[in-house]
Amino acid sequence: MVFTVPFVIILVLLFVVLFIFSRTIDKRIWVAFLISIVLTPMIYFYVLYPLINIFSDYHHEKHFEAKAWKKSPAFRYEMANELEQSDLLIGKSKTEVNTLLGEPEWFSWNDAIKANDSNFWNYNLGIKPGAFNKTQECIKIIFVDNIAESLEHYQLELKFDE
Repeated sequence: MVFTVPFVIILVLLFVVLFIFSRTIDKRIWVAFLISIVLTPMIYFYVLYPLINIFSDYHHEKHFEAKAWKKSPAFRYEMANELEQSDLLIGKSKTEVNTLLGEPEWFSWNDAIKANDSNFWNYNLGIKPGAFNKTQECIKIIFVDNIAESLEHYQLELKFDE
């Protein structure tokens, strides 16, 4: 287990709250201390930690790997940040991008030609975890003269059957 500053602060605050609460049950300090010591890790790991994971939009980030990108499309959002910030795809040809990311999942609409344009490749990045997340993460790669010029990260509203 990694002890980080936020983790220690949360545990100390939880201990203090439990100690104050247990003092209302029994005025003896050693009993309140014992109750607080026992309940602090239990409350944290079984109540507080799951709530933090449900209501925060934090997610793990991974380094980009072509094999993992193709194998687990639902978890691409974990690699998207590095892919965008590193400019790994900028300057690469369509063949090189296809080798790294696989076939595009769809082409974006181009109003100039009134059709789907093969110069706008789109990939689904999956859905970030969170209780109130109603969007799907996507990335669009824009090609000019068969060379990747830019990446655009956007979100699509999820629609569920009623």
